[in-house]
Parts: sequence; structure tokens; C-alpha cells
Amino acid sequence: MKTPHFFRPVWTLATLITVALALSACSVEPPPVTRMKLDQSIEGKVITVLREGLRVTGEENFWVSMHAAEGLTLGGLVHEVVEYLEPKLATEADAQRLCGIARELVRAGKREHVAVLTEVLSRADSHGHTHAAESLYKVNEVGDEAIMRERFEKGGDIKLRLMAAAALARNGDAGALAFIRESRDGADPDGLMIAAWILGIIGDGSDIGPLRKRLADAPTPLIHAYIVNALATLGDAEGLDLLTRNLGDADPVIRTYAATFAGDAKAYSTQPLLEAMLDDPFHDARVRAAQTLLQLSQ
Repeated sequence: MKTPHFFRPVWTLATLITVALALSACSVEPPPVTRMKLDQSIEGKVITVLREGLRVTGEENFWVSMHAAEGLTLGGLVHEVVEYLEPKLATEADAQRLCGIARELVRAGKREHVAVLTEVLSRADSHGHTHAAESLYKVNEVGDEAIMRERFEKGGDIKLRLMAAAALARNGDAGALAFIRESRDGADPDGLMIAAWILGIIGDGSDIGPLRKRLADAPTPLIHAYIVNALATLGDAEGLDLLTRNLGDADPVIRTYAATFAGDAKAYSTQPLLEAMLDDPFHDARVRAAQTLLQLSQ
């Protein structure tokens, strides 16, 4: 038997209401941002900044060159880094700069140059020890574990001890990680600054509360910025807001570190500020902004 005609509109209305209610219960949100989208002109400018930074001359610009190498590697342009830096291994006499060159070559895939960092760490002359430990940490290596442990336990200088602890902690050493957290909570300004930096990378959510507590008593604006960067990298919303603000700080060093850690924090919302920093008067700030833009566009 056919349904009477006068029932059909009621059935249709009820169906529409049910569908509408079902749709309204669904959360319609834009997909999360997973990478920056650079227009062609910005991408070209980014690569130009990094290529020019890699080849910049003068002793005062050496670490700018290393940072540019890092940026090119993170952007996938490893062949340019290897071609430019590898010949310098044979001619560099300064232990600290030698570590910088070897580190960026290792980062670019030339893992055999871990041996250079290990050798510098083992030297009787301590000039390059901190740079060697830091470089091994940055490329997730320990080198000779016995020597690294000696530098951690008997290094004397807090910077060396913390960088050696970072390399060990990144490879699962709970005691070294505990020492880093003790330094975060301690009275030594360098200990606080470096520990915050390390924990931003290898720490976890349990570090957010203790780091927030140190914001109030940070002894210098730079140490405050280090804590902010760590918080942002660990996913703290206030930390990200403060990092974003620091991209416009009057101190070029604070701007530079904010640009660097925007990459570690995956701070996609900072893209317009980073693009503006490609014209920053401070060379290292330009390089670090370019690095993060390229890194987060991959």
C-alpha cells in the first residue's frame, strides 16, 4: 500500500533535522599545519641567505658559516655543505673551529668524521673539549664513552660537564640527565642557561613546571630567553608566545636564538616574522631565520 501523500513532508523534515543534528555534532576544524609553504621568491631568498652565509669570510663570521651549513643540511642541500667544508678539515688548526667543521660534515651524512670530534675530546689540551662534547651531542653521538664520561664527571667547567652529560643522556644515561636537571634548578647562571637549552631538546613535559619557575629569577635577559625557548620547544603555550615576541627583540642574539628554536618548536605561526628577519641587519639572525623557514617547509 502506498504511503499517504500527506505523511511524506513530515518524514522528509524529520530526516533533515536528524542529518543536521548529526552534522552539527561533528567538529569541522581545519587540518593542523604540518609545514610552512614558502612562495617561490621567499624560498629563493632563503637559499641565497644560506649560501652566502656558508661562504662568508672573516674569523668573526666562522660560526655564522657553520650555522648556514646546518641550515642547508636541514633543507636537504647536503652536497653543497660537504663539497665546501670537507677540504677545510685538512687545513684548520684551531680545535674549536675544527669541531664545527667536523660536526656539520657529520650532520650532512659524513659519519666517519665523528672520529675527528672524538680525537679532539681526548686531547690533553682542553681548548676544544667543550666544542667536541657539544658537537657530539648535537649529532647524537658519544664518541669514546669512557672519555665522554670522564669529561662529565671530572671536567670541572660547568659548560663542559653539561655538554658531556647531554651527549650521555641523549644515549640513555639516567644519571647524566639527572645532573642536567639539577643544574636547571641550581644557582649557577651558566648551569641554568645550558641546562634549559639541553632540556628543550631532550627533556619532556615534566620539565615545563620547573623551567617556568626559573623565568622569574632568570639573572639576565639572555638566560630568560633560553628558558623561554626551552618551554616553547617542549610545547608550552606561554613559552611559544614569548619566543614569538623575542623574534623582534632589540638584542640581536636573543632574536637569533628565537629564530633557531622556532624550528625546534615547530612554530609554524612565526612564518611572517621569520620571513621579515631575512633582512635582519644581524647576519646570524638572517641565517637562523632562513634555516628555520627551510627546515619547516620540508
